[in-house]
Amino acid sequence: MISKKIVDYCKQKDWWYDNASSDYEAELNKLGVNLSSDFGQFFLHVEDGPTFISRGKEIYQICWFSKNTNFDLALKRNHETFNIPSDYLPLDSFEGESGFFYNKCTGEVIEISLGDSLVKFQNGELKPQWSNFNAFMESFLNWSRC
Repeated sequence: MISKKIVDYCKQKDWWYDNASSDYEAELNKLGVNLSSDFGQFFLHVEDGPTFISRGKEIYQICWFSKNTNFDLALKRNHETFNIPSDYLPLDSFEGESGFFYNKCTGEVIEISLGDSLVKFQNGELKPQWSNFNAFMESFLNWSRC
């Protein structure tokens, strides 16, 4: 479940929507994401446009991108190009030769750079930097200071 700290912050910013969109629920179901996970709850209720930007980095509003772009192609391209297992969803466009990926089975988030991914994923050595999506979002948006 998404943390109270994040919910309160998003409400303060007018990014929080109490009612989840049925279209967004359908997009998360299509992606195989548990709707009650912190990831699912965040993207069902938080929106500030198609992306979130913090400290020069940008991540997708995943439901918006899944609904309004050819996100299936982005998934396929990321999984093939970086040899990333299909459990990982890209959270950004991999600009600047690094990107964030959410593991929809474990809830962990990783950041990989171009050179990191291929061998480490093949050997199963890559360790996530964030154990859950709440920790990632607090770090990404620097909400830990709230």
